Amino acid sequence: MATDPAELINRAKAWLAEDPDPETRGELAKLIEAEDTDELAARFAGTLQFGTAGLRGELGAGPMRMNRSVVIRAAAGLAAYLKAQGEGSGLVVIGYDARHKSADFARDTAAVMVGAGLRAALLPRPLPTPVLAFAIRHLGAVAGVEVTASHNPPRDNGYKVYLGDGSQIVPPADAGIAAEIAAVGPLDGVPRPEAGWETLDEAVLTAYLERTDAVLTPGSPRDTRVVYTPMHGVGRDTLVAAFARAGFPAPVVVAEQAEPDPDFPTVAFPNPEEPGAMDLAFAAARAAGADIDIVIANDPDADRCAVAVPAPGTPEGWRMLRGDEVGALLAAHLVRKQASGTFATTIVSSQLLSRIAAASALPYEETLTGFKWLARVDGLRYAFEEALGYCVDPEGVRDKDGITAALLITELAAELKQAGRTLTDLLDDLAREFGLHATDQLSVRVEDLSLIADAMRRLREQPPTVLAGLAVSRADDLTQGTETLPPTDGLRYYLAGSPEAGIESARVVVRPSGTEPKLKCYLEVVVPVSSPEALPEARTTATAALAAVKRDVSAAAGIDA
Repeated sequence: MATDPAELINRAKAWLAEDPDPETRGELAKLIEAEDTDELAARFAGTLQFGTAGLRGELGAGPMRMNRSVVIRAAAGLAAYLKAQGEGSGLVVIGYDARHKSADFARDTAAVMVGAGLRAALLPRPLPTPVLAFAIRHLGAVAGVEVTASHNPPRDNGYKVYLGDGSQIVPPADAGIAAEIAAVGPLDGVPRPEAGWETLDEAVLTAYLERTDAVLTPGSPRDTRVVYTPMHGVGRDTLVAAFARAGFPAPVVVAEQAEPDPDFPTVAFPNPEEPGAMDLAFAAARAAGADIDIVIANDPDADRCAVAVPAPGTPEGWRMLRGDEVGALLAAHLVRKQASGTFATTIVSSQLLSRIAAASALPYEETLTGFKWLARVDGLRYAFEEALGYCVDPEGVRDKDGITAALLITELAAELKQAGRTLTDLLDDLAREFGLHATDQLSVRVEDLSLIADAMRRLREQPPTVLAGLAVSRADDLTQGTETLPPTDGLRYYLAGSPEAGIESARVVVRPSGTEPKLKCYLEVVVPVSSPEALPEARTTATAALAAVKRDVSAAAGIDA
């Protein structure tokens, strides 16, 4: 890191000299002219690190921001990596969302690939990330790039890389690509022709939509009424088209959030999980009246799917289901469809899936967090993670897909409706059969990343022995890896049950977020349910236990809940 002001200014001038973007050139020139060394120091403190999440960061000038210079280097490094792997004449498919600069970053990537001797194809317009993941396998590409920051704040953008199997990169590919990026010289040495790549037509989207039909059972009920929000992202047209093909009633689209808008004006964070993000969708559902069965939301790049159900007696009238609940519902639906193959989830998601799989004698696996790991499970049939990600058609899209997940949950709601039942009723059935698996999350957003490292160090140096009055029966430091998991920065605690308290077991997983400045603690409490009448008491017990676990984990980590 450059601490000398003169050296800092010189580094900034050198960056400015090769920046191809007039917007970031102007931004950086002003900082240099003002001699704003504090801001320059932040932007030149290093470089954005390329990892298993690719790149993600705030837009702006400098190597610690997302900009055309950083993207051109990333694309050149990816091209060099592919050539080193013997894929130098292969096809790279590039997709992008509707965020600021996404189209520019996608075109730059196409130009770099063509300049390096590879073939490149751009999706025809901003489209959901799962369309890109589908296109890689459909077109026989050697790699794919999606320009998106998913559900991050408006000021961010990102760069997600897939290899030819259609799944996101994992080690050691990430390190190999990062090394090639680091070896890229001056930008004027990176060939970037003005043309030579293909812009795909609607055929690739049509092929994706034809594939979405495969997740539904021919002749199944299709009369679910849905309120839908794309959260200012790119999901609307694709989801509405998929619903029309399937024969579902046209969703009621939340007008204020219907159009792609990179500023996301109606939400603080464009993530359905964030407080307040679903308020407009709930208002639209209330306005539409009692004939609405469920509310569905996609995140801005439409690879995630949120579901809400009626909740009479509450102020909103609707309750957002947790990702773990939707994951269990989809699993139960697939079991009823006689799906075969491995069911998988991550170490931070509910353990209920393991019980559903075991009851049907289906293989089950747990992986590290993220679909980059889930997608690689042998014989995968279904995967989900608690962060609203679901893979229901791994042969078509080997990644999370918020469009096909929406179709499948809507089919399930229609089948239950025909029987006079609801998604909530099915959740109650699962609780009675397998125990109430209640989950919650303690998520702490920080400005200073050292606070996360401090919390993890404190937990390692002073590990808790009791949480919420439950003894810690086993503690795993996941940096060591396990027989089935590669090393990762995380801690996992299994808590003994308490018959007196009505608790069968509990589990806590603590890890830094891989995509945001957050420390995340994933909590689960399992409460046995002896009869339908015992469910309300079980929920009360679970809610109190989760609150106590959250309080004690927060204290043990030294963070404010």
